[in-house]
Amino acid sequence: MPKSIRCTQPPLKFIPHHFNPFILQIFRWLLPIVLRFRTRPWLPAGIVQVEGENVETLAKLYQQFQAGKIRFLIAFRHPEVEDPLCMLYLLSYILPRVARQQDIQLRSPLHSYFLYDRGMTIWAGDWLGWLFSRVGGVPIRRGRRLDRKAIQTARDLFSHGQMPIAVAPEGGNNGHSGVVSPLEPGVAQLGFWCVEDLEKAQGDQTVFIVPVAIQYSYVQPPWSRLDWLLSKLEADSGLGVVEQGSNHQLEVYYQRICCLAEYLITQMEEFYRRFYHRDIPKTNSVDESTTRNQMIISRLHHLMDTALQVAEEYFGVTPQGNFIDRCRRLEEAGWNYIYRDDIADIHGLPPFQRGLADWVACEADLKMQHMRIVETFVAVTANYIQEKPTPERLAETALLMFDLLSRIQESTLPGRPSLGFRKATITVGEPISVTERWQKSQGDRPATRQAVSQLTKDLQNALQTMIDYTV
Repeated sequence: MPKSIRCTQPPLKFIPHHFNPFILQIFRWLLPIVLRFRTRPWLPAGIVQVEGENVETLAKLYQQFQAGKIRFLIAFRHPEVEDPLCMLYLLSYILPRVARQQDIQLRSPLHSYFLYDRGMTIWAGDWLGWLFSRVGGVPIRRGRRLDRKAIQTARDLFSHGQMPIAVAPEGGNNGHSGVVSPLEPGVAQLGFWCVEDLEKAQGDQTVFIVPVAIQYSYVQPPWSRLDWLLSKLEADSGLGVVEQGSNHQLEVYYQRICCLAEYLITQMEEFYRRFYHRDIPKTNSVDESTTRNQMIISRLHHLMDTALQVAEEYFGVTPQGNFIDRCRRLEEAGWNYIYRDDIADIHGLPPFQRGLADWVACEADLKMQHMRIVETFVAVTANYIQEKPTPERLAETALLMFDLLSRIQESTLPGRPSLGFRKATITVGEPISVTERWQKSQGDRPATRQAVSQLTKDLQNALQTMIDYTV
């Protein structure tokens, strides 16, 4: 049984930003150590190398920003939880070095404000909110409800702040270095708002959005650690350990992952069929052209839809949008049951009312686990491994299955095992002019909505193209 919340909680209040250059500098000094030893100090793990591509473009943008000529937002990919640390390394170490090499004069601090998920402080602790507020962070609550305070703060910082702002337009990490999840339109909308605010203030600065791709690779193929992880997953799931021996062929690992995926899906289907009374067919009817991968993904998507339905029925949420949209709405609905804005003083409640509130919070947290399972697999596709059968993609898929078992067992997340030393490659794309698009659509609300949608699509294509090029 997963560890769950046992009682109702105070509201998740907005954490104001209190940027402190001294705290930022201390964090920068510690950053290489944090990257190297963030997970397991006694294992050959961590990020030991961060490389930057086309960083000169970013240096020139900072130079123009500091000269008061432009405003820009850094839209970075978010495949892993280490992404913000790697972005900080880019701005703290790589960017100043490239600027010196290119004789580009820049002032300190070379940094950015950034948005982060308010929910991070739930699993990491309140200390993280304290730290993020002092290094430029603005918390935002994902989901259906509009987080006006966070959005207004981000808008003000984008338009008038002393530094650029960085946002992950995917809204959350998907565990795939090679797949960009559907982007949320908030980044494009922030860009248009910034142009409007500058126009009202009679400013002549040009607004840009800069796509930045982040990808990870292992310094050495982690065959032995991957074999250990698959053996652990096979044993923990009850499938039985497959003897690997010394054969490290990609096909062998791929077949083990497929067998484990089929077994876990079968077990979860039976779980929902028996205990939640869901009508899940025991065999999928597919035509002869359907591959094994396609059948697995078809069953997985049906299972994900079933899991979300269980949570949506409990919270009274109408299914709308794709899997990611549905997860966001369920997260907000669950938080409304747990972190009670409608209770002024939790400790002042009569014991009976407090007991009811605790009951609701505990049950809501358990129902949210259905959503968390789906959230783990939103980016999984039928051909992700087959199209590029690399150790990285095998490891990513195995780690997602580890997340599933961890959520169902007593383990807490994030607690992933490390499979080996990794390298992060950060690629800076060509800036996209928001001002130019705004000028073509101003005064026409439908045209503006269309322009925001098109900018989101173009940003998505830019990020995916950069990833496809560097893989």
